[in-house]
Amino acid sequence: MTVTTSAPHPPLPTTTDADRAVQLLDRSRALVRPALAEAVGRLHPWVGEMAAYSFGWCEVSGAPAAPGTAAGGKGLRQALAVLGAKAAGAPAGAGMSAAVAVELVHTFSLLHDDIMDGDATRRGRPTVWKAYGTGPAVLAGDALFALAVETLASAPGSDIPSAVRHLSTALNDLVSGQADDLLFESRPWTGPEAVGPDEYRAMAENKTGALLGCAAALGAVLAGAPATTVTALDRAGRHLGVAFQVIDDLLGIWGDPAVTGKPVHADLRRRKKTFPVLAALDTPAAARPLARLLEGAEELDDATARRAAALIEEAGGRSAALAEAHRHIAHVHACLDSLPTASHAADDLRALLAFLVRREM
Repeated sequence: MTVTTSAPHPPLPTTTDADRAVQLLDRSRALVRPALAEAVGRLHPWVGEMAAYSFGWCEVSGAPAAPGTAAGGKGLRQALAVLGAKAAGAPAGAGMSAAVAVELVHTFSLLHDDIMDGDATRRGRPTVWKAYGTGPAVLAGDALFALAVETLASAPGSDIPSAVRHLSTALNDLVSGQADDLLFESRPWTGPEAVGPDEYRAMAENKTGALLGCAAALGAVLAGAPATTVTALDRAGRHLGVAFQVIDDLLGIWGDPAVTGKPVHADLRRRKKTFPVLAALDTPAAARPLARLLEGAEELDDATARRAAALIEEAGGRSAALAEAHRHIAHVHACLDSLPTASHAADDLRALLAFLVRREM
């Protein structure tokens, strides 16, 4: 994998920038929560309980969640929807409807992803399929998807048909990215059938970037904003998604379990074809010993996983992944710079980059 690193990295955000991003996320979650809860309240009671459990609002019994339970994650997509609508000059109602719709779609995708990946925990609790069963979790995911479309179709806005098409396009891209990610698992590590860098970027943009781009642009679409504004916001979110995915890859190998909630070297043990690994395999000196470790049939133990992580870092996989993330973050800035008018909301969108980058630092 050839990674271009000659372009200078954009400056890393300061602690103050990151604190501002956390405040933005907190405010957006508080703003969207009532509308999100109202939407979930329209579901069948049992399905609604599973949805509420997935958001961290309740326990399996339906009782209020225990103190300290993570409530629905950090809410990045909600914040992108609210701020993207503001940056486009869209009314507050458009941003709220967009935020609820994309959060419902995101949660639907997590419920199904956990089943496909066999993940037993999320945010420190049993996943919905472990807590309620596989069939009920699939049903809850389907209900959230249907609720997202209903929310958008009944939203205030001047161009609801375009908004529904925009969300549908993002969903199709998300499914394509997830399909490629699953198919990558059966591809060889080396040789002509190995996963290439362009394939990885396309997968990451679809799997992660499509919904982030939709979140940033959906309020603008609802409000009938110019196509150039919609495109700039959508592209910003898609580039953000690739950077987000690459940094997730870094955390999946070198992240602190206390922060990620996953065991150290979790992605290596699952033999996931992540960006740092693919970049390292492009280095001839590292490709052969690393490929031998990853191609083995036996499960990676602690020592073997540590050896694989060391080989990846020695071959430049970690630094290549950081360079890739920085490159896409620079593209995000360029997209935001192209918006017709500078706005405080666009500055807030830039501040969210601090949240993204600080996850790896």
